[in-house]
Amino acid sequence: MMSSETVETRTRILNAAWKLLEAGQGSGVRMSDIAKMAGISRQAVYLHFPTRSELLIATTRHLDEVQKVDARLEASRNAVSGPERLDTFIEAWGNYIPEIYGVAKALLAMKDTDDAAKLAWADRMAAVRDGCRAAVQALEQDNVLSSGHSVKTATDFLWALLSVQTWEQLTRECGWSQHLYINSMKELAKKMLVVSPSSK
Repeated sequence: MMSSETVETRTRILNAAWKLLEAGQGSGVRMSDIAKMAGISRQAVYLHFPTRSELLIATTRHLDEVQKVDARLEASRNAVSGPERLDTFIEAWGNYIPEIYGVAKALLAMKDTDDAAKLAWADRMAAVRDGCRAAVQALEQDNVLSSGHSVKTATDFLWALLSVQTWEQLTRECGWSQHLYINSMKELAKKMLVVSPSSK
């Protein structure tokens, strides 16, 4: 069990990395930058996180913990039908994107030339894909998954539809409101993935 001092230092490191990523530091988020922001030595950072990859992955998970992602997903996990699970998952994730956008944008900018950022991004996107798969499996269990899709292809589609990049293009570049974005994603996902009553 970690001491309170150890937990506090770890939290300071994670918060420092979070702030630097959100500030758009990009590849400039080095262990030394994080140590300076946290007010500790670089050696102390390495004591808690032996590699930069571990630190960036831990930072994104710390963000999820601080923002109470599990509580946000509770409605989806407790949904009584496949379509309800799909809707509530889209609401939970779609409304979370604006809150993590700064960190996500930094990791996206870094991932092609920075292996640590690439691993951190892949770790978080795998978690989102798991959520997409769970929503699709709920549709399949209710026997309302469109016959044009397997669980895999339906998961692929939903994961791509709900990408940070799609949210960015629609809200930042096209000027969509968050309300329009959420409602449109729900409608499009149901059209593509859920069997309509008339076709059953």
